[in-house]
Amino acid sequence: MPVQQDPLPMTTTSLAGNGKPTKSDAVPAISLRNDDHDAHAKRSIGDILLICTVTFAAILNTANSTAVSLSLPTIGRDLNIAESNLQWIISAYSLSSGCLLIYSGVSSPSSSDAHGWVSSAWDVGSPKITLDILRGLQGLGPAAATPAAIGILAHTFPPSPRRSIAFATFAAGAPVGGVVGNIIGGVLTQCTAQSWRSTFWFMTGLSALCCLGGLISIDADDPYALPDKRIDWLWAFLVTTGLISIVFVLSDGTTAPDGWKTGYIIALLVVGVFFLVLFVPWERFLERVHAQGGEVSQRWWTPPPLMLVSIWGRANGRLAAMLAIAFSEWCSFNSFLFWVQLYYQDYLGLKPILTMVRLLPMSAAGVTCNVIVALVVGRVPIVYLVVIGMLFTGASNLLFAVIVPSAPYWAFGFLAAIISVAGADFVFVTGTLFITRVCLPHELSVGGAIFQTITQLGTAFGLAISTVVFNATLKSRSESLGVALNKGGTNAPKPAQLTAYKDAMWSGFAFALFGVLLAGFFLRGVGIVGHRKADSDSKGEKATHVSEKPDIEAINESGSD
Repeated sequence: MPVQQDPLPMTTTSLAGNGKPTKSDAVPAISLRNDDHDAHAKRSIGDILLICTVTFAAILNTANSTAVSLSLPTIGRDLNIAESNLQWIISAYSLSSGCLLIYSGVSSPSSSDAHGWVSSAWDVGSPKITLDILRGLQGLGPAAATPAAIGILAHTFPPSPRRSIAFATFAAGAPVGGVVGNIIGGVLTQCTAQSWRSTFWFMTGLSALCCLGGLISIDADDPYALPDKRIDWLWAFLVTTGLISIVFVLSDGTTAPDGWKTGYIIALLVVGVFFLVLFVPWERFLERVHAQGGEVSQRWWTPPPLMLVSIWGRANGRLAAMLAIAFSEWCSFNSFLFWVQLYYQDYLGLKPILTMVRLLPMSAAGVTCNVIVALVVGRVPIVYLVVIGMLFTGASNLLFAVIVPSAPYWAFGFLAAIISVAGADFVFVTGTLFITRVCLPHELSVGGAIFQTITQLGTAFGLAISTVVFNATLKSRSESLGVALNKGGTNAPKPAQLTAYKDAMWSGFAFALFGVLLAGFFLRGVGIVGHRKADSDSKGEKATHVSEKPDIEAINESGSD
């Protein structure tokens, strides 16, 4: 009589006298299946908790900007800050975060994420110059957490639909953070005795909660973490000084005592350009020294490079183009976000809560965009997603550039809020996925850090340029109406204010259009950067991502047609 087959896998082949598997043999088989099921369930729960934690970090990163942004008019009145100088409260956060992101990228992923408590520490504080300084220190938190989050997701999820979903969920943290920030900033600023200070207290609690989630869900570093832990603190300081100097010159050049001819404006411009020009060849030198090894690489003055210059040339320079596109998108989007809430509160005279209500559609649209991109990123070439997204962001700026104040909200404001977020969501997801395909495994955190650095610097640069446009237009238009502006510009006539807001929006439109041109020219041959289930089934998911090779060759070949 043939042996009766047990539906469960057996660990041995011994049979009893009746030709059936013995009980002692069947129990280990059941135990093995249960153990595998339990391990898979625990791994799935751990993955979900990990995604939730890094997404929460992304939520806080955006909420720390939008909550404060919505409070800017109130902060300006309380601390007597001119409208032309309010952008520093946002730029200080973006600059410090952007400049230190690369340092965090060369740190180990889990330790960087654990350092996210820095954000909560600097939430408690905050008048005038002090507020700008504390906002800069607050930016240390996302500088540590953001590149680590990208590296952790890339190492945890090998190329598969799960990776696309993980990154899309992480990207959804931005629009959700917009919701949280708008609600916190609007409600607490208007309805609490502490006014705008309440937002910082509330964000402190949320940041501490995120830190706890990171300690629970993030594993220890991978064994291939870079052994050389030296940091080039000197050039980290110099490049930060250079970037801050240039942004300060751009934002304050028109309002200085003698305009662009003012002595300190010229001096800071020279210093900023000098440090930035020297930074790139110095980093290239350090990269070559460490690639060759030897005694020179171990000397005190040759620490590991803060930025791998060679990464910019990956995929025949398309990675550099992707970074430039992200820079343009963040210039456009954050310029729009900054000026639209000032338009609502300072020009139309709306309260913070009413402004919050008008901006809420952005958050709902952002979540929808991330769902869409998660579904199509494995089927649609990157160039179409980037171009469509940036056209939408440009169109939102255009709507406010031609806005009629007497028109209802639904005619201009609602449509602009709905479409404005498409560019940031599409570019973030496709950009981070593109980086994971062209970077080596040990470079993923550095690549993610460079991408995030570019976006944060884009925020500061976009605000600086649009502020220059706003100030110049406000001054010239006021003079044409026979009004000499006071130092704070508070006596500007309404027509001059409206023209200045519109011209600032035109600058945002120009940034988006520039990004569209870059995408159309450089990303045409890149193809699809996401992953479909069919791709995973045919290749099989790998047990670890450590040995995964980048897709540089495939992207190079697809772009050479």
